[in-house]
Parts: sequence; C-alpha cells; structure tokens
Amino acid sequence: MADKSNDPVAIWQNMIGEMEKGFNSFANQAMASPEFSKVVNQVGGVTAGAQKQLGDLMEKYLVSMNLPSRAQMVSMAERLQSIEGQLNEIKALLHQVHNNSGAPDSGYPAAPRPPRTKRPPSSGGEQK
Repeated sequence: MADKSNDPVAIWQNMIGEMEKGFNSFANQAMASPEFSKVVNQVGGVTAGAQKQLGDLMEKYLVSMNLPSRAQMVSMAERLQSIEGQLNEIKALLHQVHNNSGAPDSGYPAAPRPPRTKRPPSSGGEQK
C-alpha cells in the first residue's frame, strides 16, 4: 500500500472535506441571521409577484391570439371527464338492460318475420 501522505486522491479528498466543512459553517451562520431570512422572504415575495405578472401577461396574450387560457383548458378537461363518466354510466345501464332483456347475443334484436302468404306449389305446378 502507498503512503497516504503522498496519495493525491487522499489529499484531494481531505481538501474537499475541509472546504465542505468551511462552507457548511458559513452557510449555517448566514442562515441563522435575521437578515438572511428577511432577504429570502423578500426574494420569495418578488418571485411570486413576478410569476403572477407573467401569468397575467400570458393570459392577455392568449386572449389577443384568440387561444384558450390554461384555466379554460383545465375547465374543459374537467367537463370532458364528467361527460365521459356519465357516458360510462349510461353504457353500463344499457348493458344491464340488454342482459336482463334476454336479447340474442348478435347485438341486434331479432326482427319479426312477416306472415307467410304463399303456399307451396301443388303437385300440378299451379299456385292457389
């Protein structure tokens, strides 16, 4: 085994470990101060305000381009899901009625046959 004092990987790991400890202690001290939390709070408020303004701007842009907004698309998707649910309920009820009616499995009800009015030909070949 090589000596750890001459190993470049061990030296690198030691240096990175010391840098990490220093950075962590600095970050912990900075986060503990009330100024840091005040700045973070202000940045969060500015970000939320900018996001709202961007959303309003996009809404106006979509309206000017005669395109649906996100809210309208979400509303349409909810309505479509509701309609699909109702159609599935109707379909289930139709299957239940079909199964209870005793209809043939061909999918179509049997059409009634017309009454037979012609008689088979007699032995002489004439019809009556």
